[in-house]
Amino acid sequence: MLRPVAVGFDGSRESLAAAHWAAREALRRGLPLRLVQAYEPRPDGRGGSVADTRALQAQGRLRLAEAGLRQCHPRLAVAPERPGAPATQALLDVAERSEMLVIGSRGHGGVTGFLLGSVSLATAARAASPVVFVRSSESSVDEHLADEDGLPSVETPYRDVVLGLDLRRPCDELLRFAFETAAARGSGLHAVYAWHLPAEYGYEAGPLVERTGPRSGSEAAQALAGTLHRWCAKFPQVTVVEQVTAGRASRALLRAASEAGLLVVGRGTRRSVVGMRLGPVAHTAIHLARCPVAVVPHD
Repeated sequence: MLRPVAVGFDGSRESLAAAHWAAREALRRGLPLRLVQAYEPRPDGRGGSVADTRALQAQGRLRLAEAGLRQCHPRLAVAPERPGAPATQALLDVAERSEMLVIGSRGHGGVTGFLLGSVSLATAARAASPVVFVRSSESSVDEHLADEDGLPSVETPYRDVVLGLDLRRPCDELLRFAFETAAARGSGLHAVYAWHLPAEYGYEAGPLVERTGPRSGSEAAQALAGTLHRWCAKFPQVTVVEQVTAGRASRALLRAASEAGLLVVGRGTRRSVVGMRLGPVAHTAIHLARCPVAVVPHD
């Protein structure tokens, strides 16, 4: 059975933009779409007819969204779903049964990036499948390069998928998702590896931590090429650009993703003393990236 692309829908403009992004991605991958209405009850605690009215309004918005998606994407199989669980748990349950979960976010006003609530952050930190964040302003033309006159177009090639790698950790889940996404779009893949000198070469702010990894740029480039080799052989249709840079990964990724169609970053699944959480690179990416961001869980 095909695992669907799922999208969290609460009736907002940003969740509707996410739904259309998810619909396009589902079509590219040949998968169905699950439209999940997940929302938190209002804190005033009012019940009775008020709660019934809100439930009916929510159901009406879900039906309208479903109808709009079917009209815009007639070849897409769309299934609405209204879980009874609270929003975070409902989204986590759906993510476990889906290829990916898509969540919408409104921007920071005049600042490029995402504005995320507690439900979105908790879901991204704990979901079993990739979570993709999409801004409310995102449209189909944003996935494509501008035309010869510099104008938006859906007839031009797709923008590259940018992938951030930390070669000190297993990253097959990240690589699989990034290559499959690029292959589905017919786009290129821009793989970025930001490395640091081992600790004995200098001090950074904070306690001295022993590092493992390359000791030079050439070693870093060899490590990246070796990691990508098997996946390049599996996806020969994907053109790969390899980038090795010294310094902070978050800065390198934001620069590389400034003209990208999607930024893919990882999140470790090992539980820390404070529970499941987003790492600093993923946290920076989902707040500051100009394009949609996929957070992929991996060991």
